[in-house]
Amino acid sequence: MLDINLFRTDADIIRENIKKKFQDHKLPMVDEIIALDIEYRGLKTRADELRGQRNSLSKEIGKLMGQKKIDEANAIKEQVQAFAKELEEIEQNEEPVFEKLQQLLMQIPNLIADDVPLGRDDTENVERSRHGEMVEKPFEVPYHVDIMESFDGIDLDAARKVSGQGFYYLQKDVARLHSAVTAYARDFMIDRGYDYVIPPYMIRSHVVTGVMSFEEMENMMYKVEGEDLYLIGTSEHSMIGKFIDTINPESKMPQRLTSYSPCFRKEVGAHGIEERGVYRIHQFEKQEMVIVCKPEESAALFEEMYKNSVDYFRSLDIPVRVLECCSGDLADLKHKSVDVEAWSPRQKKFFEVGSCSNLTDAQARRLKIRIDTKDGRVFAHTLNNTVVAPPRMLIAFLENNLQEDGSVLIPEALRPYMGFKEKMVPVSK
Repeated sequence: MLDINLFRTDADIIRENIKKKFQDHKLPMVDEIIALDIEYRGLKTRADELRGQRNSLSKEIGKLMGQKKIDEANAIKEQVQAFAKELEEIEQNEEPVFEKLQQLLMQIPNLIADDVPLGRDDTENVERSRHGEMVEKPFEVPYHVDIMESFDGIDLDAARKVSGQGFYYLQKDVARLHSAVTAYARDFMIDRGYDYVIPPYMIRSHVVTGVMSFEEMENMMYKVEGEDLYLIGTSEHSMIGKFIDTINPESKMPQRLTSYSPCFRKEVGAHGIEERGVYRIHQFEKQEMVIVCKPEESAALFEEMYKNSVDYFRSLDIPVRVLECCSGDLADLKHKSVDVEAWSPRQKKFFEVGSCSNLTDAQARRLKIRIDTKDGRVFAHTLNNTVVAPPRMLIAFLENNLQEDGSVLIPEALRPYMGFKEKMVPVSK
């Protein structure tokens, strides 16, 4: 949510930003917001005037009654009653105007960074860097489900019977590998100075609308029937919610947190759920990183965050690239974002395994997350990034560490989490 003062002082910046996001249909909202803001401020000003006059006249009535000037007191009472009636009408109008204003404000996209490339969608994202050698295997790399099945490591048929499409059973060495990469990610981030947190997996609606756009909410979130609770799509949601309506001391900034959670997503939209595979599914697990910081810190911390992901994947011998998201590919709350993509030897291309975003104060304004600084009270900046999200990450891991005999090498960093095995050996060929 943008600062309402920006609409009052330089609305053209907001209009230009909307155009950069290719959301011209939202341009009329700017004028509507300005008009509603004027109306709301007018109502508040008149209400404050009436309250002041009512209080002053009420004191005058008391004096007149004490002086036995009953007729004069009754005349002023009539005036007070008229003020009260007008005030009641204003208060009835004030709340709907404010609610409509807030709803429109929450649909206006955050200001994007000056260096964000302009583009309509993810096809116009820009490669920022590559890390590691993209090796093409001297043998045909099987589909990731076939690799998992060679270890008797996945059962999709049973999952369909139990839960439907978009779910899975992981088992044996593949299930152990799944747990290993998340446990290693936890310790990797702790070693980098992040505090480990296990958050709630369900959050209330006012937190949902505080951390994401309405469109994302509709396409992602599962609602618990009969309760004001939603299953989280990522632990970022409850982790940012942890700071709701707080005033934080400057000395505690920045807050670096890493969190584990299961994640639940409808996956509504163009991509849909895979018929066979675990790339896009309804349920997965993730190790996340979240930062709450002072405004002047967020740009540097953004760089720190995505580099953590790059280093994590490289420690597991997985080549990655960093892709700068263009303006049209940024969700409305995002100021700047990069995707971390892993190399797929099978497809001979990169695919997304994580996303790092700086949301500046967009979430903090919605959730009232503030910081007391020596220069005054300011809204915090919030950032989030994926450390690792299996089972998608397992696709990259299995493909890149697969050997011609069907075994999968376990990088040294991961061996303590895999019983010190040096490789996984197929149970069937």
